[in-house]
Amino acid sequence: MAEDYTGMAIGVFELESECICFVALDAAAKAADVKIQAVERNRLKAGACVKMRGTVSNVKAAMEAALDAAKGRSKVVSHTVIAAPSEDTETAITMTIGK
Repeated sequence: MAEDYTGMAIGVFELESECICFVALDAAAKAADVKIQAVERNRLKAGACVKMRGTVSNVKAAMEAALDAAKGRSKVVSHTVIAAPSEDTETAITMTIGK
């Protein structure tokens, strides 16, 4: 059964190393009350993208911990926090999971 993330902030980060993505998401999950929604491997490279959900403050704290854990270990390709995702954003996020 799919988890309901309605109303939750989204934190997304992408690293060049899939392995370090797991180190970073572990740090994020330990730093704040967030749920890891998805880990998606990049199609053309060895990196991965992590999507996490929670309150805005928890997602921001988790993002900071994740990026700190990745620092010096992997290039951060991109990262962002979406505080109040629109319905269209929720649809797009869901469509990309498992692709």
